[in-house]
Amino acid sequence: MAQKILQANFKSTMSRSECEEAWLPEAPQLAGFPGLRWKVWIFNEAESEAGGIYLFADDASMRSFIGVLTTMLEAPEFSEISIKTFDILEPLTLITRGPIQETVRTDIE
Repeated sequence: MAQKILQANFKSTMSRSECEEAWLPEAPQLAGFPGLRWKVWIFNEAESEAGGIYLFADDASMRSFIGVLTTMLEAPEFSEISIKTFDILEPLTLITRGPIQETVRTDIE
């Protein structure tokens, strides 16, 4: 099974600090989503844009998560939603030290 990248971007009416405060309790549950290897949270204050870059173990887990994400982004604070999926060019990514090798996390409860 090939790993998959998910890129989600959206406009937010919340500030960076409001987003961090609102999403902090959600991060541990998100970390436990089946098949999610990691997420990088992103925010561009100048453009009022937020989102994330996700690495999934396989297409099935990524597709399952898209359903959850779509529901989460139905809130009125979010608009101009873009969700894109990508295959990984693994040989090139490994050369440039992309974090795609499987790791085992022992610090997640």
